[in-house]
Amino acid sequence: MDEVQEGLCFAGPAMVTVFVIGAGNEPLPPETFHLAGLAPDEVRPYKLQEQPAAIAPLGLMSYDLTFHDTSLDLSTYTCEVLRRLSADGRAVAWAGFEGSFHYDHLLTEDIASSVYGCCASGAEPVVARDFATLRSAAWRQRIAETRAALQELLRWP
Repeated sequence: MDEVQEGLCFAGPAMVTVFVIGAGNEPLPPETFHLAGLAPDEVRPYKLQEQPAAIAPLGLMSYDLTFHDTSLDLSTYTCEVLRRLSADGRAVAWAGFEGSFHYDHLLTEDIASSVYGCCASGAEPVVARDFATLRSAAWRQRIAETRAALQELLRWP
């Protein structure tokens, strides 16, 4: 089990938390998250409230994906979830540790070490497996590139 996955299991079952802007404001069906040969034991969608005016028309959803079997390859799974969430049209998706979400800090440098995966439409998803990667300058640059894609998305009519 890699370090990031260990962090996802700190409270018992593993929880992969993903966010997507650009996939609408209605929850996707649970079957959407049956990927890479895995299916979460529980899918909890959340429509985030008080969405800023630039985000609301695109939609912002969060999903908590719970797995009771913590030995599964959640890095590969997270990569496939991010790919899937950003595949239908223009969207940006990311995976972050609990407590890392705040509208003023979407994919900013100060929370880059709490974002363990990201993908923008048309790009390949990337997922970190260890904390050294999350603290690296290269990771902060990758998150900055994803933030730039998000900013472009928010300007797109």
